[in-house]
Amino acid sequence: MRRFHTLAAKLGIIGGTLLLAAFASIGYTLWASWQLEGGAAAVNEAGRMRMQTWRLAQTLTRSDALTAKAQLSQFDQSVALLRDGDPARPLLVPRDARSSAAFADVQREWQTIRAAWTASPAPAPTLAAQQAQRFVEHIDILVSAIEVRLSNLTTILNLLQVLMVGLTIASAVTLLYSAYLFVFNPLERLRSGLARVREGDLSARIAVESSDEFGALSEGFNRMAETLQELYQNLEVKVEEKTLRLAAQHARLTTLYEASAFAAHASTLEELADGFAKQVRRVAKADASAIRWSDEANLRYLLLASDGLPRNVADREQCIPTGDCHCGQPLARADTRVIPIRVEGEGMPRDCGQAGFTEIVSVPVQLQDRMIGEMDLFYRAPTVLTGEDRTLLETMASHLAVAIEGLRAGALEREAAVAAERSLIAREIHDSIAQSLAFMKIQTGLLRSALKNADAARTQQTVGELEAGIHESLSDVRELLMHFRTRTNAEDIAAALQTTLQKFEHQTGLTTHLSIEGHGVPLPADVQVQVLHVVQEALSNVRKHAQAREVWVDVQQTPQWRVEVRDDGCGFAVEGAAHDETHVGLRIMHERAERIDADVEIASVPGSGTCIVLTLPEPRRLAA
Repeated sequence: MRRFHTLAAKLGIIGGTLLLAAFASIGYTLWASWQLEGGAAAVNEAGRMRMQTWRLAQTLTRSDALTAKAQLSQFDQSVALLRDGDPARPLLVPRDARSSAAFADVQREWQTIRAAWTASPAPAPTLAAQQAQRFVEHIDILVSAIEVRLSNLTTILNLLQVLMVGLTIASAVTLLYSAYLFVFNPLERLRSGLARVREGDLSARIAVESSDEFGALSEGFNRMAETLQELYQNLEVKVEEKTLRLAAQHARLTTLYEASAFAAHASTLEELADGFAKQVRRVAKADASAIRWSDEANLRYLLLASDGLPRNVADREQCIPTGDCHCGQPLARADTRVIPIRVEGEGMPRDCGQAGFTEIVSVPVQLQDRMIGEMDLFYRAPTVLTGEDRTLLETMASHLAVAIEGLRAGALEREAAVAAERSLIAREIHDSIAQSLAFMKIQTGLLRSALKNADAARTQQTVGELEAGIHESLSDVRELLMHFRTRTNAEDIAAALQTTLQKFEHQTGLTTHLSIEGHGVPLPADVQVQVLHVVQEALSNVRKHAQAREVWVDVQQTPQWRVEVRDDGCGFAVEGAAHDETHVGLRIMHERAERIDADVEIASVPGSGTCIVLTLPEPRRLAA
């Protein structure tokens, strides 16, 4: 029966009961009204039968057979109407005992009179009048019985109307009291409880007096107040716990920031390892720490740095094979774990155990599935590694791995830069001094042959060519020194070009002109170097072969970079220059242009000077 304990069920039962009572009252009222209306119609019909009776008696005295027959048929219809009733009008004879008995008596008397009045010969007028009088008296008894029944119904209907008024008043009072009892009173208790809580009285409770919705709401309020009271009582403890947790997180973040900053500024592997050994020992509150580096094949671990580790232990563990000790995890089983140094039944401990350490926390230093090294933390007392501590140590190991790989990449980059510089110097020497020396070697052979043959003219000619070759080599050496000492500006190539032309003027005595048009995006440093070298190579060709008086260098920055070097020298035939070994400078310019995806065009006519144009790609393609 718990489903009837709810507020909706209670209100539904009360409302349903009142509604059923109202429906019953209204239904009985309608039925009584219908009975009154039908009874009144029956009284009217009975009165019409009295009139029909006297009319029929008079018709018999006139011996009018056709009229008498019609009136008899009409009277039969009236009797049948009272017997069967007419719901459409409505018309009906009440079904109480008195009315039913009076109507049955009327029917029997009518059958008797009808038989007498339809017999032949017809009754005498006096007898017919007496019979009609007697039948009318029976009809009056029926009318009286119906009127009594209607009077009783009217009395009952009036009483029912008074009862409905009382029911309406009772319904209103019942609904108001139910609303107060089931709604307003529980709401008032809830409001009072909320007011007490709002004022700070968290001990406020509401009496649960029902099992309906307000009872459940009261229980919920009590649980809420109890929870608030517990939270308020434990608030300081929780705030302190939260503060300690935030402080720990802040310390971890600070540690990671310091580790990242230190890794970014460490210049050598020794400095990096030594700093990380100190940091990780301080963060993990360990008694000692060690940073180990693993070779590419992960066959052995080298001790890079340690902090707090006894000297004899560090000396013995400078290099340990992978998997041979507590330290030095193999890549396949690498994981952050706590390792007890001595376990029962394993015999004497290793060196770290003899030094008093009981546990090791081993943290692999990995980068992209490659073992870089390992961080080892040594403890003399048992330690517990929480999830947050594990995450912190693994993150520091990741920073260490990235820093070691960065130092390695930097070393490789410096090595590659040195190799590239050496290759550049070798190429420059090969393309200039080496060829001059080779030429002088040939001339030396010719000189020896001329001296052997005592050919004075040939000897003099060869000595002159050797002197010219030596001067050429010296000029090449000065030019190379000038090339290697000239540096481009990080933002603008104009200063480097100006310096190059000033040195060229000082070296050759030729007049130079520099013109720069437009304002374009600065060239990358590597592209500026190649552009400057192409210009220097063009100037070197002018010095060696052009026999010019003036040189013009025109730079156009937009819409794309274009550098033009012109002279007023003797010029040369471009078609034959490609196969002329003395014009190696042209090949060098083409090679440098190819490195930056640029084009070199050479225009020259014997006796009319030479024009060399370097065109760089569009800025977007150059940036790519």
